[in-house]
Amino acid sequence: MPSVHLTRHLYTFFPHLEGQHLVVEASTAGEVVAALERLAPGIGFYICDERGRLRTHVNIFVGKQMIRDRKGLTDAVAADDEVHILQALSGG
Repeated sequence: MPSVHLTRHLYTFFPHLEGQHLVVEASTAGEVVAALERLAPGIGFYICDERGRLRTHVNIFVGKQMIRDRKGLTDAVAADDEVHILQALSGG
């Protein structure tokens, strides 16, 4: 099952995930987000908008490759993959 690593910022809103080894059952990037939502209700909305599309300032990497399908999150995730969800902080 894929391992998931989150940006530090997300732990601010979902502190019960911090320090956990996050392993989910998923075969696509969208399934990873859905699995995280089951573990931490509300996290999916930080990652995706109301249409299920990846938010502008969020990136998902499967291994070292950034996903290509930001709208449907259909990129494949293998059982031994590491998935990194990075949320950029912006402002000035």
